[in-house]
This record gives sequence, C-alpha cells and structure tokens, in this order.
Amino acid sequence: MHPLADKYLRQAALPLIFCPGCGDGTVLNIFLRAVEEMDIFPDLALVGGIGCSGWLPTYLRADVLHVLHGRAIPFATGLKLTDPRRKVVVFTGDGDCVGIGGNHFIHGARRNIDLTVIMMNNGIYGMTGGQVAPTTPLHGRTQTSPYGNIEFPFDVGDLARAAGATYVARWTTAHPKQLLRAIKEGIEHAGFSFIEVLSQCPTQAGRYMEGTSDPGELLTLFKKRAISVERARSTAAQDLRGRIIVGKIHHLTEKKEFSKTLYESFPAEAADNQDHP
Repeated sequence: MHPLADKYLRQAALPLIFCPGCGDGTVLNIFLRAVEEMDIFPDLALVGGIGCSGWLPTYLRADVLHVLHGRAIPFATGLKLTDPRRKVVVFTGDGDCVGIGGNHFIHGARRNIDLTVIMMNNGIYGMTGGQVAPTTPLHGRTQTSPYGNIEFPFDVGDLARAAGATYVARWTTAHPKQLLRAIKEGIEHAGFSFIEVLSQCPTQAGRYMEGTSDPGELLTLFKKRAISVERARSTAAQDLRGRIIVGKIHHLTEKKEFSKTLYESFPAEAADNQDHP
C-alpha cells in the first residue's frame, strides 16, 4: 500500500466505493498529498454530503461528519463556529452542492465563513443512475434527458463569486499539480474557499454524454477543452463554448471572515470563554 494511504486511510473501510476510473480517487490522492505537505492532519475536520464524492472523507482517519443530502455546508458551519481552530473541509458533488444544497451553498459563501469546499463536478447524478444535474451541459444526454438536456447549466464558479466566496478556483483531474496547489491555497485562505474539480465519471457521464467509458479518453478531453483563466479573458465568447476555464478565478483577502466577526461581537465575558486564535 502507498505510504500516504497507510498513514491516513481507514483500512477497515476499504475498498473504495468509487467505480474503476472514477476521478474521485484522484481527488482523494491529491488531498492526502496536500494534508501531508501542510502537516495539518490533527487539526482537520471533514464533512461529506450524499453522493459518490460525499463518501470520500469517510475513508480518512480524521474527524468526519457524513451528513444529509445537500446539508454538508450547514453542518460544517456549525462545526467551524464550535471550534474555529479547526481546518474544516467539505467534500461534495455538483448535485449535492448546487442541486438540493444550492441555498446552503450561496449563504455559506455570503457569510464568508472559513470553510474549504471541494466540489467534484461530473455533470450528472452518478450514484443514483445518471439523472440530469444542475451542471449537465446543454444538450447533454442522461437517463432523464435522453433527447438532450434543454436547461442551461450553472457556472458554479461564477455563482460562488457572486454569492460572496473569497477564493474560487477550478481545475480538472487532468491537472493534479495545479489542483494540489489550489487545495493548499484554499485551506490556507481565511474565508469561504470554493474549489471546483471537473472529475470524470466513466460509468454514467462518460458513457452517455461523452460517448466513451474510457477514463484515459475522458482525461484527454479535459486537457483539450481546458483554457486558462488568463487566456479566456482575451478570447471571444463564441470561442469559449465547450471550453473549461481553469485556474484561480477569484481571490479576495479584504473581506472579514465570519466566525472571527461572530466571536468579536460577543460581550467580553463570553468571548473570554472561547479559545479563538
């Protein structure tokens, strides 16, 4: 077994629930590397929602909450406010985060509470049979849109920024080094950090939307479609159709973090009872 897996994973919980070739395994690998390089494991608290990606934190020997569908961010908010010293990381999928959990997502971003939200986006409800999701591309074929999706998808990065998130980045599982850097930046950032990861789903999205269930071909598609946020700024809108804009999309340090504001608003005698950093 890999030394990082031996050090951080719950051996009794293995094997992973993910399908062969699923991008969520790559995200788990990169997250463990970030944890190792930052040496933050004792301070970690992880929250996962429902769906394939929501299971990811349950494999780590950290303090973990596996919660109701769409409720990962409110649970994480309560956890952060109870113990602001914790590095709280939320693992969620696109359906969990901006489908049933959309309202919680925008209010977490609005408050700028110090959470790191890693959203794995495969453009579909993968675990429950391949239904259309809020991120399914226009004309994308799923089990519930066999003639093509007629709804426009969310740009979740734009949504996060508009709602008030102070760190927003997007990468794919074909960009492991860049994703590692973004996860470390997101955890170090004092505020609501949102990291979107385009993650291949060979079983559902690949087979029905992309015409291939080969994980290697799906990673090649990510690389072909990716365009940096810097190049995208000087590219005509019609030339960005079908492209994946990757990079650090937004980073704001001036906005005050929510839990710090909350504890500073307490009367002095109440604040004295808190061991706030």
